[in-house]
Amino acid sequence: MSGSYGVVGMFAVGCLAGAVAVAAGFDVPDVHGISVYILYALMLQVGLGLGSRDNLKPVLRAVGPKVLLLPAASVAGTLAFSALAGLLLSRWSVADYLAVCSGMGYYSLSSVLIMQLKMPTLGAQLATELATIALLTNIMRELLALLLAPALSRFCGRMAPISAAGVTSADVALPSIMRASGQAMVPFALIHGLLIDCSVPFFVTFFCKL
Repeated sequence: MSGSYGVVGMFAVGCLAGAVAVAAGFDVPDVHGISVYILYALMLQVGLGLGSRDNLKPVLRAVGPKVLLLPAASVAGTLAFSALAGLLLSRWSVADYLAVCSGMGYYSLSSVLIMQLKMPTLGAQLATELATIALLTNIMRELLALLLAPALSRFCGRMAPISAAGVTSADVALPSIMRASGQAMVPFALIHGLLIDCSVPFFVTFFCKL
């Protein structure tokens, strides 16, 4: 939980620093160029994180058709409600809302990807706005999954906290899921998080290109 608050705090500090720099007339660095290298670093981190897990092999051996239904349902539900939000709200296109929510809780990677991919079509300002929405949306998903895990498990079933957590079901939200849903749900949470993690770059890129 404290890590999520730290992310929000650093985001606020960055916004404040950028506003002060522009107001004072300082030369602002090439944020677009920097974001490309940040994106490369995040993609490298994803690969290293997945490959270095001690429990990766046993988790993958446990994968079966029924286990795969949970991440599939999480993705389908997220995209369905994102499309509904896009139809009800007119600020952005349906594809933009789908790109934002395709982050599945992976706020750092999804926001940088959206910034990079939408810059050519939307321009710097609108791409930054959409990336900021993605950052805040996915941070809120993580925070709500952490806070509401007991209630979700009680009223919606033991797998509900896993689905709500998105990619964080394999790391940040795993202790909360274990306490709320029980030790037996840990393999499901790990497989769910790993597979959702791999899907984020694909879905975000796909919807940004529409």
